[in-house]
Amino acid sequence: MVPGQLLARLLPARHNLALVLHRQNKAAEALSVVDECLSAEPRHTGHRNLKAAILGTIGEYEAALQLYRDVLNEYPDQAKVWMSFGHALKTAGHEEDGIDAYRRSIELMPRLGEAYWSLANLKTFRFAPQDVGAMRAALSAAGLDPQERLHFHFALGKALEDRGQFEESFEHYAEGNRLRRLDLRYDAEEHHHKLARSHDLFTAEFLHERAGAGCPAPDPIFIIGLPRSGSTLLEQILASHSQVEGTMELPDIIAIARRLAAAAPGADDADAANYPGVLTALTEDQWLRLGAEYLERTRIHRKRGPPFFIDKMPNNFVHLGLILLALPNAKIIDARRHPLACGLSGFKQHFAMGQQFSYSLEDIGRYYRDYVALMAHFDRVAPGRVHRVIYEQLVDDTEAQVRALLDYCGLPFEPECMRFYENSRGVRTASSQQVRQPIFRDGVDQWRNFEPWLLPLKQALGPVLGAYPGVPEYHE
Repeated sequence: MVPGQLLARLLPARHNLALVLHRQNKAAEALSVVDECLSAEPRHTGHRNLKAAILGTIGEYEAALQLYRDVLNEYPDQAKVWMSFGHALKTAGHEEDGIDAYRRSIELMPRLGEAYWSLANLKTFRFAPQDVGAMRAALSAAGLDPQERLHFHFALGKALEDRGQFEESFEHYAEGNRLRRLDLRYDAEEHHHKLARSHDLFTAEFLHERAGAGCPAPDPIFIIGLPRSGSTLLEQILASHSQVEGTMELPDIIAIARRLAAAAPGADDADAANYPGVLTALTEDQWLRLGAEYLERTRIHRKRGPPFFIDKMPNNFVHLGLILLALPNAKIIDARRHPLACGLSGFKQHFAMGQQFSYSLEDIGRYYRDYVALMAHFDRVAPGRVHRVIYEQLVDDTEAQVRALLDYCGLPFEPECMRFYENSRGVRTASSQQVRQPIFRDGVDQWRNFEPWLLPLKQALGPVLGAYPGVPEYHE
């Protein structure tokens, strides 16, 4: 704790520290620091907004909502606070109130493209003709902020898609992706070589030699794959079971991998050439401690106390070897969706952070292809450790797929899993409103509306496209 007089002088720096910790997904540490700031300045708007955002990341939605309400009661003209309030309401399942909050944000700041995208990102929302006109006018106006411009393009893409104007819709999605891609450094070839190192390292012999070395706790259920693959639906089904708690896309495996890579000589991030090679030097005790560290880091997200919890960070497939060794009794579910459906859905999505591969059809196709190759490799070297769920099969024969999923997890069937849409838990992903409805088949073939423009994706997918839903036998 910082002494009172010193804290008063350091408040701006302490606030920034809390913000950095929040962005590094260190929620407990961030809360501690922001609470220090609030002890000195309890009515400070910035401190309260930041605390609300932190609380949202650990599932304390009602406390976050109350903080936003308090701020907006005092400062009702804060457009971006209304937008943040809308995010929290949506996540907590208060869709209509969330829409009202986004609408209020737009009233206060008509050129706030992110608020329009937030409405589009509900997926179940439909824009009125006047909304489309307002978005077109904003894009035609001079001096529009580039970040707001790309949000308007993504939102217009969704609005026009809903109206059946697919060619113009795709043009807006493509322009939004082009603008976003300008700000990113993503190299598909670099990612390919990173995964190739996992192919080389994680042989059946390597895994067998270290079998049982990690933390034996069976608590985690990992859902991996690509974004927009049906993973949120699987999470909602499992989280409707009395013995399973849903959390969110937890960043902890990725954070652990980055730390291990950065600690190696000559490395400065998780893409360094010696990852995952650095794992060869870990002792049995270190593997045990890594698994225990993961459980401790994720404890803050476990609110209800059931024995199992879900981590649905899709990108964890990159670190599957690390998971298998550090947490040998964890369950791992590969959520897989048709590559054109999954790829296009990712292309239409502006992610709040991460998923840098998703802003180019070529990059998406290559990423999907590399993902399938890595999962095929682990099917060979660790048969039976990963349970695969094909999205289209889940839609067509839901009960059979749910029963197989529960059997894999060692859980008895519970009817509540079939009524997952009645579960009122908070959901933080883009599918938050969709999984609060029964399963419909309408979305399975929506990619066909855009097929004339998907050639770059098809070419990048190569043999994976024709082999789906099977697993092609190749190793690039």
